[in-house]
Amino acid sequence: MKRVGAHVSAQGGVQNAPLNAEKIGARALALFTKNQRQWRAKPLGQATIDEFKTNLDRVGIAPEHVLPHDSYLINLGHPDAEGLARSRTAFLNEMSRCEQLGLKLLNFHPGATLKRIGEQECLERVAESINWALERSSGVTAVIESTAGQGSTLGYRFEHLAHIIDDVEDKSRVGVCLDTCHIFVAGYDLRTARACERTFAEYERVVGFRYLRGMHLNDAKPELGARVDRHQSLGKGNLGWAPFRYIMQDARFDEIPMVLETIDPTLWADEIQALYAFRQRSRSGTTENRGDNR
Repeated sequence: MKRVGAHVSAQGGVQNAPLNAEKIGARALALFTKNQRQWRAKPLGQATIDEFKTNLDRVGIAPEHVLPHDSYLINLGHPDAEGLARSRTAFLNEMSRCEQLGLKLLNFHPGATLKRIGEQECLERVAESINWALERSSGVTAVIESTAGQGSTLGYRFEHLAHIIDDVEDKSRVGVCLDTCHIFVAGYDLRTARACERTFAEYERVVGFRYLRGMHLNDAKPELGARVDRHQSLGKGNLGWAPFRYIMQDARFDEIPMVLETIDPTLWADEIQALYAFRQRSRSGTTENRGDNR
């Protein structure tokens, strides 16, 4: 079964996120468990934790279909010892907050060289940071997000993701989140069904679908290979509808949280309905996965 939702607001408290997801017909959700642009946050209170779990259960979304995102400030491959230590501490705090909320996943951008260390050294630092955090936490999987490759950010090549995973000691607690906008602007074509087949075959060869724990479903404003991170509403960018039809009709993407981060939240309910319509047509046999635009 497909689990589609969006990165919803947690304004007023994380307990509100499931209710916001319900309003748009979501079967999955993403959220920030704290302010994503601050290092510190007020600890979660027990009343908030209990209400979050109650609301999540009430709207019928399982914890494994929630894909929290960590702070944008964290850089697990930071070139400086002080910055690296601060990032690791903040990442562990994010893992702990997920544990408290009963969540199973934590999505994060792997890291950036800041043009002060080499790619391999940075990737190794990211893996070391994951190992450090996993040793000090339990029950939460570190989910590496594929990136657009903007600036000095790593994670835009499937080989980067594989390198990190190879160096993680507990393979059962590491995974990948593929962002459709990011992989497209990183140079992996998705504009037709045939292009999707090639790109996802490459992902399987280099990383493996066994590590796929979530997806971000976004169209892209930039061109193929531009390495610029600019999301667009579904069907309104350079991807068109073809990759989203492909994903919704491919069983390899079943039972993972697939969340919208598209630029107009007022369209999320319609985008979710459009995505599920692809799945319904596939089951009825009236639509083939040909990759033409919607």
